[in-house]
Amino acid sequence: MPKVRLAGTVRGEKDPNREVRARLLYSLFSKGWDIYNSNGDQRISLSNIERKIIESDAFVFTPGATLEDLFKAVSIFVGYQTLDVNLAGKATVLLNSDGSWSRLFSLLKHLNSLGTVKQNHEDYLLLAGSPEEVLEILENTRRNGVPVVGREKIGTNTVTSFETPLPENHEGNVCVFCSASIEDPAYLNDGYEFGKQLAESNMGCVSGAGSSGIMGEVVRGSVDAGGWTGGSNVPHIIELEGLPIGLSSFWLKPDIYTRMEVMIENSDAFVIFPGGSGTVQEMLALMIFKQQGNPTMAGKPVIIFNRKDATGKSFWTPLIEMLGTLCDGEFVVVEELADIIPTVRKLVAPKVALA
Repeated sequence: MPKVRLAGTVRGEKDPNREVRARLLYSLFSKGWDIYNSNGDQRISLSNIERKIIESDAFVFTPGATLEDLFKAVSIFVGYQTLDVNLAGKATVLLNSDGSWSRLFSLLKHLNSLGTVKQNHEDYLLLAGSPEEVLEILENTRRNGVPVVGREKIGTNTVTSFETPLPENHEGNVCVFCSASIEDPAYLNDGYEFGKQLAESNMGCVSGAGSSGIMGEVVRGSVDAGGWTGGSNVPHIIELEGLPIGLSSFWLKPDIYTRMEVMIENSDAFVIFPGGSGTVQEMLALMIFKQQGNPTMAGKPVIIFNRKDATGKSFWTPLIEMLGTLCDGEFVVVEELADIIPTVRKLVAPKVALA
């Protein structure tokens, strides 16, 4: 029997979505689906999420979207975008009977309008208004498959992990989560300038080790200024995007989730530059770790660079609005490039001695 992984949590007997979930369970069982997480009590971590994906044939998200639900849904969308073979042909359906998924869709639509999300998210994260519609979508996807993303590999991965010691005057690492697809020169210039500023401030630059977009420019700016740069990537994304030149240390990981883990572990602060769905995924992971009290995030600030474009449109306002009801004081927003490093110095834990 096909196996569907159900996301979402049952919040007691008075949960307003309990009846909808019960109808959904009945519909799935009656149509021959086996169900993982029917009680909503299984936890997903960065270390086990890829295994959960491999075990499942489809994914259904219930109403009442939480921070973790948002993270898991965006993670699957990123997996489709990066040609994760473990997602091939597997449907993802979001039951949006309470409208709790609408904020995420508004954010992804915003990013699509800015060019950092190339695909139409509605082709991959499939909205349903009722349990019965969920079944229709699942069966339709089993027959017709998932749309082709339209990306081509540019090479093969032959790189393995390597390490270079941190310099003596090193004052900590700043992780930059950002777009690997933006082509606008103004955004690229900001990325290059920020990488340069990090190096000149004796701060290491940690990134997702992509060679294109802002990600490539941040690394290039740091390298050109003589800075230490570390990064992590996975084989199938390296084959799509390549690796930047000049990395001081590189951590090859098997999937995008353990990739995030090693970046978090090796960083003292995080900056959310303009990006796409992958950057949203990374921001959500940071917020979840903050709320869980994960020791790898202790004393580490998260700064959103809500950059305004030439028309005055702020890049991350929809993300900030989505997180407003889910996160309380767990990130800081700046609007000027020049304010990022001073904000890092002000907020970072004293033990890192960046001041």
